[in-house]
Amino acid sequence: MPHIAHLSKDKKLAKIIALQQKYELQKRNHVHLHICSSIMSQQLSTKVAAVIYARFLALFKKKNPTPKDVVAIPFDELRAIGLSNAKTNYVLNVCNFFIDNKITDAQLHKMDSEALIDFLVQIKGVGRWTVEMILMFTLGREDVFALDDLGIQQAMTKLYKLDATDKKGMKQKMILLSNKWSPYRTYACRYLWGWKDGE
Repeated sequence: MPHIAHLSKDKKLAKIIALQQKYELQKRNHVHLHICSSIMSQQLSTKVAAVIYARFLALFKKKNPTPKDVVAIPFDELRAIGLSNAKTNYVLNVCNFFIDNKITDAQLHKMDSEALIDFLVQIKGVGRWTVEMILMFTLGREDVFALDDLGIQQAMTKLYKLDATDKKGMKQKMILLSNKWSPYRTYACRYLWGWKDGE
């Protein structure tokens, strides 16, 4: 795995990679569902998020509902699975955006990462962090760095002894450190998360 040799040049990162299972990225389709799932799971535990997403899928007669299937469900019915008003609107915003722009999975897989972030953050309820997670875990992009992710900040603060009280300085140091991991920054994030969560 070329990413391991490259990332292991960073001695501190090499130590935490050695402790974990090796990780492979996957490319998935039905991108709109992954964005909806990401919105639903915000500020929830993994367990609760999984329950709500299972309830969402149970509203449909098929495993992968299309954006049109989702917007056809009445607002109150969608909300009743355990979503706030805001999250229900955001899920509908995503599906309407996909319908209005006739977006296909193939088109998203072809787009450059930064261009894709700019494109999808137009959707109300979708921020940069959400799109970065989609780039990593749905589109399988190898070189994404989640600068604003709290888990990554905590892991890097601990591993590299950064000063978390100086947010601006901390982020600048994080960017400098992460530049050395390119073109495999997604894997670095994955190992940082795993280490922080005690995998």
